[in-house]
Amino acid sequence: MAQTDTVEPREHRIKRLYMRSIRRGIKEMDILLMAYADRYLADMTDAQLALYDQLLLENDQDLYQWVTGQAPAPEHLAELVAHVAQTNQ
Repeated sequence: MAQTDTVEPREHRIKRLYMRSIRRGIKEMDILLMAYADRYLADMTDAQLALYDQLLLENDQDLYQWVTGQAPAPEHLAELVAHVAQTNQ
């Protein structure tokens, strides 16, 4: 039986991303990403959701350093990381 590609419904995607935002490896990232997700996830475009999904694949230690300005974020994530950091100021 052939496997078909299915598109994740938007509401499921948002729920999945929210859960990944609040259940990180370190509590600090739970707090930072939960605030961001609460405020912005529902209004993001599909492209923004895809980029946020990529961000959530990153290591918590790296994310924390990027969001707190201890290290520069990768170029493709820099704008999103800056927005996350700004939300939590």
